[in-house]
Amino acid sequence: MDWDEIMKKEQESFWGLLGMKLISADAKRAEIGLSAEKRHLNSMGIVHGGVLSSMMDQAMGVLVATARDGVFGVTTHLNVNFLNPMREGELIASAYLLHESARTMTLRAEVASGEGVLGCISTATFRLPRPHEPGKNKH
Repeated sequence: MDWDEIMKKEQESFWGLLGMKLISADAKRAEIGLSAEKRHLNSMGIVHGGVLSSMMDQAMGVLVATARDGVFGVTTHLNVNFLNPMREGELIASAYLLHESARTMTLRAEVASGEGVLGCISTATFRLPRPHEPGKNKH
């Protein structure tokens, strides 16, 4: 899987809009980072929950694609618990695999500050495409 090529394309998507960056990814764990700035804050001066949720969703999506050799899944369920307010500065989202079957993967993720303060946790289920069978239509 060519992450350099994927990341170039992602810079033009929501990933790039938020300013996320890939830190590491293997079949067991994925980490992405974000430098939280004023544009990521809500009216209370803390990082918007949508930014944190997006970071975890993206980290889990990276893990799915890495664990499945480039096959991307779609999020069908995302549960988020916010624990501590996150402020401007470095944030790291880490994702871990909990369970997988032929068509789904269940994962957990968390976002922590650069100082190690845990901001939120989540679980998600990703649906995977049906494997392509030679000679069959994709309907």
